[in-house]
This record gives sequence, structure tokens and C-alpha cells, in this order.
Amino acid sequence: MMQGMTRSLVSVALVVGLLAGAAACASGGNKVPAGTAQPDTWLFERGNEALNRKKWMTAREYFQTIVETYPQSTHRADAKLGVGDSLLGEGTAAAQIQAIQEFREFLSFFPTHPRADYAQYKLAMAHYYQMAKPERDQTETREAIREFDIYFERYPNSTIRPEAEKHYRETRDRLSESEYRVGLFYHRAKWYPGAIDRFQSLLKFDPKFTNRDAVYFHLSEALVKMNRPAEAVPQLTKLVEEFEVSEYLEPAQKLLTEIKSAPTVQPATTPKADGDKPKAEDKPKQEKPEPPAKPKTR
Repeated sequence: MMQGMTRSLVSVALVVGLLAGAAACASGGNKVPAGTAQPDTWLFERGNEALNRKKWMTAREYFQTIVETYPQSTHRADAKLGVGDSLLGEGTAAAQIQAIQEFREFLSFFPTHPRADYAQYKLAMAHYYQMAKPERDQTETREAIREFDIYFERYPNSTIRPEAEKHYRETRDRLSESEYRVGLFYHRAKWYPGAIDRFQSLLKFDPKFTNRDAVYFHLSEALVKMNRPAEAVPQLTKLVEEFEVSEYLEPAQKLLTEIKSAPTVQPATTPKADGDKPKAEDKPKQEKPEPPAKPKTR
């Protein structure tokens, strides 16, 4: 029994020793070799190498050492960006929040730096990576859109603009998809006024929504249900003209034909959604029957 306990203690000691050694290597790995002529350059090169190998923590240690130890280094600004990039690469929610702070600090300390556009773009991407699914809260999506808008306004000639535009479209699509699903819920619940408001608002604020063919079609359906077919025609026409391939193309053409071939119907003065209860004053009043005429006497 004593031998078993001894072996266990030895095993524990070995594990602790290995962990301690690993920690020592990690903490000492960013030490500049003695006699290095340009220590900040050495640290910066090692940081970039680690970043390219996706060794996020190691890279961050090298970059952080430059930021904290070499305030006059020409690499300090780029090292600050490296810290942010390593945090984004790590991918955890906590790291992404910290990355937002790093990029904001960079823009505050180096507002005229040649890579300020990169920092603003990465700031938007830090929110982009935190976007929730369309059916969840869209706070981070809105924050990403706001930061992208700042990027496009401040850096119109940025060389990374095409990449930013791609992610910006994805961000706008996420928010628009969320709005579309709310409108679709109203549509399926047959609350057509609510659906119409959502769909029209979506098209107004995001006319380039990738899945707008679905919005065109369901908006048209809701308008027809509300006895407003004339307003549905432009929506259906856009769907047919803008989309060569769409699951809504054939039903849209069919609905368009039905509208154009139907007799003219006067829209109701106060159309109600299905399920709305009519008010008492909306009910037609019943007139009292007139008494029968008395027979004439001679």
C-alpha cells in the first residue's frame, strides 16, 4: 500500500513539474536573447510568426511586451494591432470583447496611422463575430453595422474595402432576416397590417437584402388579403425582373396574372385583419319596420 501511495505521489510530482516547466517556458519564451541589436524588432518578428501559426497566446505575449516595454518603438502601433488580432483569433466571447477595447484604444492613440482603416474594420468584425442568430437579440449586429458605416465614411479609399463590403452585406442580411421573420410570423398569424408594416420597412432600409424575393412575395400576398391588389403589382413585378431563379418566381407570376385578370374591386374603407373583432359602432344598424297601412273606409 505504501508503495502505491509513493508511486501516486511521484506521478503527481512529475505532472506538477511538467506544468511548472511549461508555464516557465511560456512566460520566458518572449525574452529577448542577450546582445540582440534591435530587441523590439526581434519581438515583433517572433510575434508575427506565432500569429501566422495561430499560436494566439504566444503571439500576444510578444506584441504586449513591445507595447508595454518599448514605447518609442516604430513597431508599437502594429504590435497593438497584433494584440487585437490575437484576441480575435482566439475566438472566445471574452477575447472578442477585449479585442474591441484594443482596437478602440488604437484608434484613440493612433488616429492618423496608415493602418487606422484596418483597426476600424477589425473593430466592426469584433462585433460581427458576436452576432446572434436571426431569431435572437440583434444588438451586436446593429453595433457591427454602426462600426462598418464609420469605416466606409472615414476610409473611402481603403484597400480592404472589398473584404469589408462582403462582411457588411452579411451583417445587413442578418438584421434584415431577423425583421423578415417577424413579418412572416405576422403573415402566418393573418395579422396582415403588421406584416405589411414590417416588410415595407425592411425594403425601405435594406433594399439590397439578399432574400428580398421572399419579402416581395409575402408582402404582395398580404396586400391582396387587405384588398390592396394594385399595391401588390409593383412588388411582384420587381420579383420577376430582379430574380432569374427563385422559389417564389412561379407563384409570383401566377398571383400577378390573377390580379390583372380579376375584376376591379373597390377596397374596403376600413379593412380589418382576420381575427379582429368589429366594434359595436361598426355593426350595421337595424331599421324598425313600418306599421302596416290602415285600410281606407268609405
